[in-house]
Amino acid sequence: MIKAITGTKDILPPEIPKWKLLESIVNNVFKNFNYKEIRTPIFEETSLFARGIGEETDIVGKEMYTFLDRSQTSVTLKPEMTASVVRAFNEHSLGKLQSLNKFFYISPMFRQERPQAGRQRQFHQFGSEAIGGSSPLLDAELIIIAYNILKLLGLKDLTVKINSLGVPQSREKYKNLLREFLSGSKNYLSEDSRKRFDQNILRIFDSKVESDQEILKNAPLMIDYIDEESKNDFEVVKNLLAESKVPFEIDPKLVRGLDYYTKTTFEIVSGKVGSQSALCGGGRYDLLVEQLGGAPTPGVGFAAGMERILLACENENSLNIPKEEIDLYIIKIDKDLSSKVFELSLNFRNDNLVVEFDYLDRSVKAQMREANKLNAKFVLFLGGDEYKSGKLNLKNMSTGEQQLVDVNNYHQLSEFIKK
Repeated sequence: MIKAITGTKDILPPEIPKWKLLESIVNNVFKNFNYKEIRTPIFEETSLFARGIGEETDIVGKEMYTFLDRSQTSVTLKPEMTASVVRAFNEHSLGKLQSLNKFFYISPMFRQERPQAGRQRQFHQFGSEAIGGSSPLLDAELIIIAYNILKLLGLKDLTVKINSLGVPQSREKYKNLLREFLSGSKNYLSEDSRKRFDQNILRIFDSKVESDQEILKNAPLMIDYIDEESKNDFEVVKNLLAESKVPFEIDPKLVRGLDYYTKTTFEIVSGKVGSQSALCGGGRYDLLVEQLGGAPTPGVGFAAGMERILLACENENSLNIPKEEIDLYIIKIDKDLSSKVFELSLNFRNDNLVVEFDYLDRSVKAQMREANKLNAKFVLFLGGDEYKSGKLNLKNMSTGEQQLVDVNNYHQLSEFIKK
């Protein structure tokens, strides 16, 4: 038997309603904030992610699905969306059409990570990118959007964490300071953290190794060394979140895993999904558009993991999914009426009803069991003496009430069932 590849997962029909609910909330919230949907190809040239995300990040260094196509071009299944959206923004000169572009997306992503709860190698994200504005109002807006979506899903065990990484100049000064602080302890760091010391020192803060965290306990914090502009923007974000009643905490060790972030960054974490607790995260990236070949243009965005969010919803039992049901099940009493059942079902479906009937020539009793299993609102019996006299028997499955209806008056019957 051929099975799904490790780290991928089939989303089966019983699970689809919760995905549909999440997607509908995402669409509605972004619509209210006037964000427009964007869809980019599932793979891109590898250089896009190497330049955009950073050569020394874990994503580029360890996790990307990269291969040569027939023209010997190196292509990569997209591991994240921001670089793709910025590439589309530059390629289509969207900044010339509109000063501020506000995008949102729902898309599969691919990373060759170790599969675990809420983390797959093919996973799905929704998120947004606001490109063209440097106002911290946009930073606050995106945090509020992300928080609102999670609250509309009924999630309660949420923590909003925010930090500021400053601009590159102040960050470089801080990196030197941190390198100096850690230099005497470098040999005591974990193997991953020793690599990060030379390649991407800020990522040491992401280490889950206890001894690393013990060494970092008295480390200088970046937020104490950021530039005045970043400080002022961060104050605006904090004030706007407080005014909007979004609870937050400042996490000075929140650095995010991608090289392109500047100034404000954030994560929303849940206490209900185990070690992979971040449901979404993002921040400002004022240099990325230029790094990818465009004119200097500020941007800010976030991405949210849909599998993790649905896992948190399951663990909190927060989703109110309506019971799936159909409008009408047509039961064939006489064996020779298959064509009439088929014709009637098409007429009702064309009247926008959800209709099912038996394709397997089962007994009336088995057909009734199927109608109950599908939560049919009504059952229509076709056959017997009633049918010979031009009538059908309609049963309301919630009340048990039955009535005879005209076999040819299906439009009127459709309206009755819709009520």
